[in-house]
Amino acid sequence: MRYMLMVKSTGYSEAGVKHGREYNDAMIAFRQSLARAGVLLAAEDLQPSSSGIRITYPLQGGKPEVNVGPFPVDQQLIAGYTLIDVTTEEEAVEWALRMPVPISHGEYEIEMRKLQENLDAMRDPRALAMEGDLEDQINMLKKYK
Repeated sequence: MRYMLMVKSTGYSEAGVKHGREYNDAMIAFRQSLARAGVLLAAEDLQPSSSGIRITYPLQGGKPEVNVGPFPVDQQLIAGYTLIDVTTEEEAVEWALRMPVPISHGEYEIEMRKLQENLDAMRDPRALAMEGDLEDQINMLKKYK
């Protein structure tokens, strides 16, 4: 089961304030432990919302509205994420609880969400393409029988 651990933005992250060396070292060690355990799929920090763009679609249809950041922190912005693949929700919670917390930057929140499993999307695109080619060849052979 894949889970995304989303680190919520704070006023500090939105202002571009960098974390100290101690937190950065702890985060590197955390990501390395995820990788050694074989559960890490991806981990990235996001730039502040001042470099973001939000596209809003009206309820009644019509032209979408494009807004350039920054966006208010109270809109539950995301500062970064870690994507893991574990066997149980409890294991995902255990990993989330091990994630380092920057003590000097105020309240800190991690939201954990299970990804919707899409079995076709999880398959190797090259294998899907080869299967399509084989089906085409089989269909061509059937035409000539």
